Amino acid sequence: MQGHREQRARDRARRAAELRLGCAPPATSDLSVCLAYPNVYPVAMANLGFQAVADLLARQQVAVDRAFLPDAGPQMRPASFERELPLDAFPILAFSISFEADYVHVLDMLAAAGLPLRAAERDRRHPLIVAGGPAIFLNPEPLAPFVDLFLIGEAEEMLPEWLAVLRAVGGAEAGREALLEASAGIEGAYIPAWHRPEGDADGANGFRVKRRWVGRLDDAPTQTRILAAEAVFGDMMLVEASRGCEWGCRFCAAGFMYRPVRHRSADSLRRTVLEDALPQRPTVGLVGAEMASQPGIAALCREISERGGRASPSSLKADLVSPELARALGAGKTRSVTVAPEAGSERLRRVLNKNLTEEEILRAAELIAGGGVKALKLYSMIGLPTETDDDVAAIARLAGRIRERLPGGVGRIKLSINPFVPKPQTPFQWEPMAPLALLRERVRLLRRQVAAIPGAQVDIESPRDAYWQTLLSRGDRRVGDIIEEVHRAGGRPWAVLRAREAASRHGRDADAGPPPSWWVERRIPLDETLPWEFIDHGFDKRYLQAEWRKAKLERETAPCDVATCHACGAC
Repeated sequence: MQGHREQRARDRARRAAELRLGCAPPATSDLSVCLAYPNVYPVAMANLGFQAVADLLARQQVAVDRAFLPDAGPQMRPASFERELPLDAFPILAFSISFEADYVHVLDMLAAAGLPLRAAERDRRHPLIVAGGPAIFLNPEPLAPFVDLFLIGEAEEMLPEWLAVLRAVGGAEAGREALLEASAGIEGAYIPAWHRPEGDADGANGFRVKRRWVGRLDDAPTQTRILAAEAVFGDMMLVEASRGCEWGCRFCAAGFMYRPVRHRSADSLRRTVLEDALPQRPTVGLVGAEMASQPGIAALCREISERGGRASPSSLKADLVSPELARALGAGKTRSVTVAPEAGSERLRRVLNKNLTEEEILRAAELIAGGGVKALKLYSMIGLPTETDDDVAAIARLAGRIRERLPGGVGRIKLSINPFVPKPQTPFQWEPMAPLALLRERVRLLRRQVAAIPGAQVDIESPRDAYWQTLLSRGDRRVGDIIEEVHRAGGRPWAVLRAREAASRHGRDADAGPPPSWWVERRIPLDETLPWEFIDHGFDKRYLQAEWRKAKLERETAPCDVATCHACGAC
């Protein structure tokens, strides 16, 4: 009980400290929804998608409450944030899920709320469990045993239509089954109990779920709606500038699942930044997959600095960094700028379709440092398809050459390294993750070489975490059993994965399904029906296959031209 009292007191303090800039939800309504983010409050409130959905529900006059993973962990019974109600008191419990690693937390929250984990075990007494978000757009199947309804698509496009349908059948009073049946008619709605998409049978009968998307971002401006000092990035206002990316990097899920690329217009973005964001926070986080190609970005960053603010753009494509943009960032005292070479060698960048030469990366580093920015962050990956030890060593060599080109005032270079995770809906979805032993060798190689570079540091994601993420990314419904087992093991996946691998190797459990390595380390044949293939993102599978073949030939593809190009089928 002491822990529950402490959590409630902490949540009350958080509510008192929040500043709501968007629409406040009504106290009562014909529709009541608990919108849950399966992670702790500081992480959830840094998520722009979660905030956007909460605001959209409020503007649709839904009595929306928020819920988070309790700070003390999943063993504590969660309550809704605003009204401190039990989660099973709501007719609809909707999860916003951005990352696969939070799948276990969905089960943690269901169990702590006293709800049956599996959809098949719930009845009219229980809330309708709904899930959406970027991780779901890619592959909902690992969570399919636990969720009643998935909403596949961007919230601004489909939520108003879904809510109107729910209201037409009587809203909260209609009951769980009526709400679920009414939802079936919405394009983008996926009821997993009604379908089994993995395997050839459903793949052959044409069952498809079309991902919904917003045509014009100017019609759906997205920015921080609730300022929370405790949030990660709590010192800044976040403003979405674009969705998707025209560059077609073959590993990048965001670049494909958000096709076609859409940019906020320069005028619309400027108004939001200057009229809404800067009056609230001096630092403005400009959110998008790649920001240097954003129309008017240099002029906007300059105007932010002239008004005493600081622009903090997400990753910049090196060959698009202009002197004007670099000077504007420096003038605004932007502390750190991120550039993503993704690979150390030009050969491997051609495999990735990164379209960057080493000289372009060095030039961008010189411009950024010359403009007055004090720190550079470089994103790269290890374990990529066709990668060699020399490609890994090239990451450190590139960092060393950047160091040599920079003036003495630049304090540090930070290398952020992630093991390659093959993602659904990308040209690399058929590729295996590199073996853990190989990744560990390459981590050691990289650490040794970066240690010799003055002012450089390296941060490397755990290969084990990447292995778990790959399993959740590429799994089918059978992976739901593994997720449940990890939940029951206290959220620690590695002991479960090791035990399952050993049981499969020694034939101890014939009913357990394939070992984890089957999903993680197997190269999938190009003609195999994929568990996530039923989701229609608008592009043709044959286009992804063609891009996979071009990767093997180290051939690049030109960036998307949404006005004239129809190669992938998304436009």
